[in-house]
Amino acid sequence: MEFQEALMKLVIHKTPTHHHKDFFHSISGKDEKVVSKKQKWKISFHRSSSAKTSQSGHQVQSKSIPEEFFCPISGSLMADPVIVSSGHTFERVCVEACKKLDFAPILKDGSVPDFSTVIPNLALKSTIVNWCQTHLINPPKPFDFSKAEELVRSLSSKKPKTQIEKDVPSVKLDHAVTELIRSRSEESVSAVTTTPTQPLQLADSTSCYSSASSSSEIETLTTPNINEEEEYFLTKLKSHQVFDIEEALITLRKITRTQESSRVVLCTPRVLSAFRSLIVSRYVNIQVNSVAVLVNLSLEKTNKVKIVRSGLVPDLIDVLKSGSPEAQEHACGALFSLALDDHNKTAIGVLGALQPLMHMLRSGSERTRHDSALALYHLSLVQSNRTKLVKIGSVPVLLSMVKSGHMTGRVFLILCNLASGSDGRAAMLDSGAVDCLVKLLKGSELDEPTREGCVAVLYGLSQAGLRFKGLAKAAGAVEELAKVERTTN
Repeated sequence: MEFQEALMKLVIHKTPTHHHKDFFHSISGKDEKVVSKKQKWKISFHRSSSAKTSQSGHQVQSKSIPEEFFCPISGSLMADPVIVSSGHTFERVCVEACKKLDFAPILKDGSVPDFSTVIPNLALKSTIVNWCQTHLINPPKPFDFSKAEELVRSLSSKKPKTQIEKDVPSVKLDHAVTELIRSRSEESVSAVTTTPTQPLQLADSTSCYSSASSSSEIETLTTPNINEEEEYFLTKLKSHQVFDIEEALITLRKITRTQESSRVVLCTPRVLSAFRSLIVSRYVNIQVNSVAVLVNLSLEKTNKVKIVRSGLVPDLIDVLKSGSPEAQEHACGALFSLALDDHNKTAIGVLGALQPLMHMLRSGSERTRHDSALALYHLSLVQSNRTKLVKIGSVPVLLSMVKSGHMTGRVFLILCNLASGSDGRAAMLDSGAVDCLVKLLKGSELDEPTREGCVAVLYGLSQAGLRFKGLAKAAGAVEELAKVERTTN
């Protein structure tokens, strides 16, 4: 009996040990369970590590951790996540190790990350830390550079195109290490099974999508796939004559607006690279037409991620800040189109598009305001972008637009997204959202869409608990909501 008790203490309290092989081999076996005293202890010796037991006595298992919290290279929880030029997110030391060894992995979706630019992903880092605190888990510790270098060196020693079966490892909860947060990941912390993921392909060549790559490198990498149409337009776009460039852009704008096949054929790394200088051109016609062509290319679903990874989003943001009105209109349309893809949402927010879009929402043309509002709506589906919108002071601006009756339908869509998060609800309650919405409901000339928008936002705010109840009671929300109920019935 004493031996059994000692064994139980050893299994429960022993700090898990990390082994290098845990990055690549998933550990099979049944999950350990903690049961009440009336039940027998069931211990499995097949797992290399077990999750920490929380104060409530329930075990937090690896499958409960969102997949997006893991580094695609190391497979561990990220302690210092960074977003690279291609839009992917990795552990910082893994990126540094890849750059030092001149190694670029081919990810499971077939893309090659571009490590030329590294931006701290503070939103994801905060999300991981908050998640760990909520589940009574120690935040991940920084990943050791020597181990990262050893890991990358072992990957680079493999032959190109060799597939490594990469399983989701048992999680080291007190250790450090994701891909981009996809919009659906914040909406639930659903179980992530430990079944093997897609094989990870490796390549020793650098990414042809790199924003730092020279045109000669890009040409070398893509020459076998060049077609005559692409070659013709590239020659025109790289011409020293402004007339030739304008002529090529006008033609491109026409054919990509009507021909879906041309959008796919012409959305190549070389063509997108040529657009980088044209989008920020000092010639208005060149800037306007180049951004318009980019809008047309982004209409094709398969092109959306390509465009973001080509590094064109910062150029579009520059157009929003200082471009011509017509170019700004097209830039808003392009960002709206790109934001429709879940893989792009976090990257666009991290690259700084939210503040300029908020400015366009108030000061642009009708079409500019329309597209910027829809872009903000789709971007705010991601928790990290909702947090950024709160921090840049968007809530008071959006509420003032509601009060003025300006674009209320689209503004309500954004407010509903913000109300789905605790930080957004707090900011809206601080800004007097309850009183503002109830006053709108009291209006005699309120149209049905606005009434529905008010009720939807109030429903989101009701998740704030007692504070909302107090503010709603003071504003007379109960009476107004009862009237709405009688009217709709």
